[in-house]
Amino acid sequence: MNINRKKYFAILMGIAGGVFAGVGLSQAGSLFTLFALALLWASKRFPFVGFLWGGVATLVSHRWLLALHPLTWLGIPEFLSLPIAVLIWISCSVFGGLLVGCWCFLSNTSFFNNTDHPSIQREFLSAFALSLTWALIEVCLTKTPLFWIGLGGSLLPQDRWLVGLARWFGAGGVVTVQLLIGWWFWQLGVANRRGISLLRLFAWGAFTLFLAHYLGWSLISNNHFSSTKRIALWQTNIPTREKFTTLELERLPKSIQQALEQAEKLDVDFLVAPEGTMQANETLFSPPPIPFLTGGFRWVNGNQRSSLLVFNKGEKIFNEYIDKHRLVPLGEWVPTLPGFLSNGFSFVGGLEPGKASRFLSWEGPPVGVAICYELSDGNALAEATMRGGEWILSIANLDPYPLSLQKQFLALAQLRSIELDRDVVTVANTGPTSLVLSSGKISSLIPSFKKEVTSINVHLTHEISGYARWKEFPLIITLIITLCLISRSKIGNRAC
Repeated sequence: MNINRKKYFAILMGIAGGVFAGVGLSQAGSLFTLFALALLWASKRFPFVGFLWGGVATLVSHRWLLALHPLTWLGIPEFLSLPIAVLIWISCSVFGGLLVGCWCFLSNTSFFNNTDHPSIQREFLSAFALSLTWALIEVCLTKTPLFWIGLGGSLLPQDRWLVGLARWFGAGGVVTVQLLIGWWFWQLGVANRRGISLLRLFAWGAFTLFLAHYLGWSLISNNHFSSTKRIALWQTNIPTREKFTTLELERLPKSIQQALEQAEKLDVDFLVAPEGTMQANETLFSPPPIPFLTGGFRWVNGNQRSSLLVFNKGEKIFNEYIDKHRLVPLGEWVPTLPGFLSNGFSFVGGLEPGKASRFLSWEGPPVGVAICYELSDGNALAEATMRGGEWILSIANLDPYPLSLQKQFLALAQLRSIELDRDVVTVANTGPTSLVLSSGKISSLIPSFKKEVTSINVHLTHEISGYARWKEFPLIITLIITLCLISRSKIGNRAC
């Protein structure tokens, strides 16, 4: 096969792999993602193909961005609404493509390319190092303002056992394993052509995969907790486009009072409401009969912040708070601009980020808090558990996005619960509102787009998971050792 035919064939594999990856990242099935990764390994010699793979994968997995349209409720003219939503979607796709393209370019450098002295052992070392590099980059992306749906949660909810490895190695460890499985699939496809024993390669891979599943299962099968709290969750089901209408603003104080009364009848310790439920520095209509944790806004030195507000029992003014640190690009931290963009892309105007710490100490059980897509940052929540967080609370406002984003968000909640050995509670305006046990199992879930107050039992623990204690340190050390082994192999080849 000549070089042009190989290139065109690789382009087709890149596009097909991107489609499979996008479908897999949308929680349609972990096999889609693993097959897509095999196609990426097979065509990585062409960085442009990697760009296509990443771009198409992002287009498919982040297609929920189109639900931003219509943006007329933000004051954006109707004729600009759809083009802006499409531009955001395509920009994310280009960024995803560039990341994968750069990774492919790195894999073709002389350091990782073993064309002079090819062997399956040396290729595995290179694949291992490249997989660790990808994984650590994904972890770094969770620290940026971008909401990057990476490989880490794509195995959920189908394969909790393999994701159980995150209890020790975090999402980065799971990503590394996924990429290596994709590499194994690719090697199985070319084994006969390269003169490698297909049976031996299959046996080693299958045995290793079995051990990985067994270890992951063993890590999440034994969970210990010190106590439980019965709490109420309120899924308000108020669409974002209606939240600031005069009618909804007039209804809100009464709705909060009714939800608190319902929760009190359920004999719970406190009630939790979604992100952005209350207006800036708003007080309650009457003293709450139980503690009330709710998303809302507050003013600090003339700047507005999105926060989790804590109203103690009998207090109409919030007593404690934790501010959102990761703000949505364009949606929350865009500077004030003239004309129709005077509020950025946020109805409440530009926001200011709070402190990076996600730990909240209040009169109830100490908690690690994630406001909206801060849930994607396992590293920050690991810090919160090390400081004493006994459970994880995520409040969000995922409207106007569709059910596909809710599934991805719920997969992130499962990943965090396994990583940190903590129950994760998610409360969102239109869903998902759920309890995810520390094993990653979804124990309770309010149907999406339904208004409801329900109660759950949250398990509290002081146990510290391996990931919370070590974070990405084992991955970094492993990468350094692997790079040293590759360098040593290169030096040995030159000496020969």
